[in-house]
Amino acid sequence: MRISLFFLLTISLISCGEKKPQPVEPDRPPNIVLIFTDDQGYQDVGVFGSPNIKTPHLDQMASEGVKLTNYYAAQAVCSASRAGILTGCYPNRIGIHNALGPDNTHGINASETTIAEMLKKKGYATAIYGKWHLGHHEQFLPTRHGFDEWFGIPYSNDMWPNHPQQGTIFNFPDLPLYQNETVIETLTEQSQLTTQITERSVDFIQRNKDNPFFLYVPHPQPHVPLFVSDKFKGKSERGLYGDVIMEIDWSVGQIMEALQENGLEENTMVIFTSDNGPWLSYGNHAGSALPLREGKGTAWEGGQREPCIIKYPKKLKAGSVIDVPMMAIDILPTIAEITESELPETTIDGKSAWKMLTGEQKEPVQEAYFFYYRVNELFGVRYGKWKLYFPHTYRTMDGQEPGKDGQPGHYRMVDLEEIELYDVVNDIGETQNVAEENPEIVAEIKVLANTMRQRLGDSLLDLEGSETREPGRLGE
Repeated sequence: MRISLFFLLTISLISCGEKKPQPVEPDRPPNIVLIFTDDQGYQDVGVFGSPNIKTPHLDQMASEGVKLTNYYAAQAVCSASRAGILTGCYPNRIGIHNALGPDNTHGINASETTIAEMLKKKGYATAIYGKWHLGHHEQFLPTRHGFDEWFGIPYSNDMWPNHPQQGTIFNFPDLPLYQNETVIETLTEQSQLTTQITERSVDFIQRNKDNPFFLYVPHPQPHVPLFVSDKFKGKSERGLYGDVIMEIDWSVGQIMEALQENGLEENTMVIFTSDNGPWLSYGNHAGSALPLREGKGTAWEGGQREPCIIKYPKKLKAGSVIDVPMMAIDILPTIAEITESELPETTIDGKSAWKMLTGEQKEPVQEAYFFYYRVNELFGVRYGKWKLYFPHTYRTMDGQEPGKDGQPGHYRMVDLEEIELYDVVNDIGETQNVAEENPEIVAEIKVLANTMRQRLGDSLLDLEGSETREPGRLGE
């Protein structure tokens, strides 16, 4: 009898040790994970049509979550795009334009509320591992804007002298790597950075499994110069660029595995997207926005329509595909709704897309989305199935010799002299200008644009908006 009892007790203890982590308490607020890549094209994910880059983890995420086919970055360039997704504002509303570099003396204003600051008020632990790019002076660092922890770089990975064309623009010795507010290393190469960012993300999840958290993972890649670890070097049919994307996909898989192993998968919203389209002048070191037109630095679809996948098993139907337009500015208010957080006191532009994500609402949450670029220039408007462009100058690689192996090609500048209108549902590549056939649509969009110009301005027409706010200034 003693032997039998001992045997049963031993088996019981072994069984307990093998039990999977129990799901978190049902009344606990959801965790939020935002994975944000840099210069990734619309087609650079298997489930979005890549013919030669394997992304099994992102493909699985889409099959278990929601795939958004008409999701737009807030702007077609780094800093502005990040300002939009973190604050729920059009970047020009809060004075963040273009891509901030080592010589800039401004950044995000302390009066703006980031997702991290919003969630900290609800008791969330917060961390950023990756590229910040909203000001590199102490007062602008992420630890001053709601993040408990930061490991990463302050601006783009090409803002250092070793990169082609870069040394003549910025006089900065090396790329600083930060741990919170301290530079712990100056990087001369970055092949381990994706791995380091991933390891810290997994560690953060494990350390905070017992309380709600917001994890922001803005990967510096695949922005040029491209770097990949030995784990993925030479693995892709698409060359070095494909290797980089495969490593990012691996990183997504590691984060998903950490959530699952800690019993957090069901009650965590994971968002994957990118800041803008591919930097096409870099040729084989750039991504693909096909079948969209143009890329980074333009308001055409290839510049701002991005791959976007959202997984939240507890609330969102697996395998859903949403073709309704949504923009990065809608992320903050959507998170606010599901976490029951208070929205910022200052005016924001985004609206919660939660009912759209759940399928309860079939219409877009905004009447129209506005496409600004450079210093407050209103280039275009998305309105239902329509996309209208106002006269402006844009860059193209069409007809130009593309760059190769890290060296850029040269853009050709094009003057768009008349209003153009496209049906981007039936003409996703924006090949047929139908403005003349649809004068009533053009007139409707003009009214919407004029209303927005009164609020946020339009430097193409020398108009100042009544609702714009200043960025933070060094020393203020």
